[in-house]
Amino acid sequence: MKKTLSLLTLLFFIVLGIQVSAQAFTLEKIAEFNKLGMPEFKNEMKKINFSFNDKTESSDFTLNEYESPDHTFKIGKFVYTKDKSQDRIECEFPEQRDYHKYLSAVLNAGYKETGKGKIITKEPYVDYQKGKQHIRFILPKENQNGPYSVLVFK
Repeated sequence: MKKTLSLLTLLFFIVLGIQVSAQAFTLEKIAEFNKLGMPEFKNEMKKINFSFNDKTESSDFTLNEYESPDHTFKIGKFVYTKDKSQDRIECEFPEQRDYHKYLSAVLNAGYKETGKGKIITKEPYVDYQKGKQHIRFILPKENQNGPYSVLVFK
């Protein structure tokens, strides 16, 4: 009985560890990822057990995407070849509650809403800026529950 209890306790903490590692990143951490070169970013993803998901290359940019161990959070790093101001980190998450946490953090940090629109795939977005810092939220299409995305530009 004692071994079973110990085993269950161990499994609980393993599952808890996976859940904690899959939680959304802070805005500060996303901004730190943005400062890294692609090789350093890849190493950071390996350290936190995010697995490689996809790579997209074009003449304009390279995108490497990773996902959390539970496959609920995705993070991608865009590196543009010509316009480095477009370099960014995009973090995608399924829950509206995470969106509200990010939005509260942005507003509490003094960011102001600077624009709204729709991206090419018709999802609405809202831009926030503080000085030269630029953050964009992409919301799900109407009548959809997710995903949500936060983009932190360089």
